Amino acid sequence: MKTIAKICAFVLLISLTAQAEIEKTAVPCETGLCLYWWPKLPPLKGWHQDKDQSYHYGVNALAPDGSSFAKAETVIYAKASYKPRIPETKTLEMFIADDRKEFADSVPGITIKEVDALISGDGEKLRSFTFFPKQKGNWEQVAYGEEGEFYLVFTLSSHSKEAFDRTQSAYRELIAHYKVNL
Repeated sequence: MKTIAKICAFVLLISLTAQAEIEKTAVPCETGLCLYWWPKLPPLKGWHQDKDQSYHYGVNALAPDGSSFAKAETVIYAKASYKPRIPETKTLEMFIADDRKEFADSVPGITIKEVDALISGDGEKLRSFTFFPKQKGNWEQVAYGEEGEFYLVFTLSSHSKEAFDRTQSAYRELIAHYKVNL
């Protein structure tokens, strides 16, 4: 019981010191209490949060209405990485470089290209990259930002280039309406 009380106090302390609008949830799990942090997203017409998949992957997982995150052709998700948990990463540029390297190592032949920055509802420019497979795989766009003690990652992921292109407007709308305090 003391461990759970300490974890709850830690979560409360973090929520008081963090600047970004981050959803913080503590859920009982096999290891005791699992903590989930992700950006609080504005409503997006035609999309819904898949709570089960959000907990499974540790991200704010959105799927098109009428589908689940696991079965949709295209999904959007957002995650928040707490900087003190990755102390070796000193800047957003390092965070992006690490992510790109991890992607390139795990998906041989992927084409990674920086594209125009996306602007959040707060006016923050989010550096944006596309990750496209040579043949099979997921077509993705990833936008990176930084708020307070968190690195933020917003991802659009599609099983086809056509679906990727069709959902660009929803992805851009989500980011354009994302604000620190919704």
